[in-house]
Amino acid sequence: MTDQSSQHSSEQQFRIEHDTMGEVKVPVNALYRAQTQRAVENFPISGKTLEPAHIHALAQVKKAAAKANAELGVISEERRDAIVAAADEVISGKHDDHYPIDVFQTGSGTSSNMNTNEVLANLATQALKAAGSDTEVHPNDHVNASQSSNDVFPTSVHIAVTGALINDLKPALDHLATSLERKAKEFENVVKSGRTHLMDATPVTLGQEFGGYAAQVRYGIERIDASLPRVAEVPLGGTAVGTGINTPKGFSARVIELLAEETGLPITEARNHFEAQANRDGLVEASGQLRNIAYSFMKINNDLRWMGSGPNTGLGEIAIPDLQPGSSIMPGKVNPVICEAAIMVCAQVIGNDTTVSLSSTNGAFELNVGIPVMAANLLESIRLLANTSRVMADKMIDGIEANEDRCSFLAGASPSIVTPLNKVIGYEAAAKIAKHSVAQKMTVREAVIDLGYVERGEVTEEQLDAALDTMSMTHPA
Repeated sequence: MTDQSSQHSSEQQFRIEHDTMGEVKVPVNALYRAQTQRAVENFPISGKTLEPAHIHALAQVKKAAAKANAELGVISEERRDAIVAAADEVISGKHDDHYPIDVFQTGSGTSSNMNTNEVLANLATQALKAAGSDTEVHPNDHVNASQSSNDVFPTSVHIAVTGALINDLKPALDHLATSLERKAKEFENVVKSGRTHLMDATPVTLGQEFGGYAAQVRYGIERIDASLPRVAEVPLGGTAVGTGINTPKGFSARVIELLAEETGLPITEARNHFEAQANRDGLVEASGQLRNIAYSFMKINNDLRWMGSGPNTGLGEIAIPDLQPGSSIMPGKVNPVICEAAIMVCAQVIGNDTTVSLSSTNGAFELNVGIPVMAANLLESIRLLANTSRVMADKMIDGIEANEDRCSFLAGASPSIVTPLNKVIGYEAAAKIAKHSVAQKMTVREAVIDLGYVERGEVTEEQLDAALDTMSMTHPA
């Protein structure tokens, strides 16, 4: 190919768009325009773009705004219908690849708001032309009418996060909690050694431990529910600084009413638009709840891999399902891979929370400028925790089996089962028995007899049997 034909081919791949700063080359098939392209060129940082749920939430805001604007006489019904139809296409996920801007962009999300405005304007204009109309839809004048990036973008984040919490994470946590509750019932009569400080303690049942894990997960759902009223409170209608400049009377209430109807989410208008504009405290609260859930998951998975350690040199109290070979050099080795993956997810979520928390400090006067990365980290954390919940339940928890003989042996071998004898012979004598059983490598019962407590009549064999019944220790009256 000649230099001239090569140059002609290169030019054919682009079209010229313009904005208030001048002309810009845009890929010929791109639905976006000049401002999006400038942002693509300005932020070649991570290659990570907005989460799909966030893209769709932006389109939901634009759809509701178009309807409210038409009702209030700001735009024509013709433009409203075109924008709504275009928004529906974006909400369906059809145009996700036309949102190329990096997460690390302008902190208000203006670039991504304009990306949405441009995509919808192009789709709407194309549809009108195809229908024989010469009406144009402008990104700012029509799609962004009565709005600002400063209220649209954070609103879209709150919508996406609220939807992900309610529709994705809560059902996944319920699925995991139900799996753990089934195991709690199955293992209710499996007595095992309790442990505090990783040292032998008085007995519990395996069912009690699994019931505790289930409760941790259930409390995670409660924590999400507790934070939702603030997460679902949105700043839409405040426009640039919270005053609502350039909005017609009644716009805020109506657009948020439409948004709630469209999404089915408990979206409410900010009680104070200046607080809602300047701070992202609701997102910080939600992130803190996700961090807490991650801590719960870390505890549960660490316990499970401890209990499943072995097969011959560990605790060996439970058998975790074998899923894949565990070593490239040691034949037959199998590892608790789901536990390990889940713990790494927890680390990621905890790190994401740090990013969200630090980004919340980027508020100055009437605007926070760390919103895009807050959105990305929150939505990633929700997705990771939801997926991990289902993987834990389906690939691990449901298949766990109790090694009942091993559990029973370790429960009986714990020197701490001497504890009920405190009431019969006193704490100091019981401590002497516990130490003797460990030193002489004998059971507590054997130690009591060996030290002459039965022979001297300080405790009867009937009292001894009753006191050392490990199952009764798990349900003291």
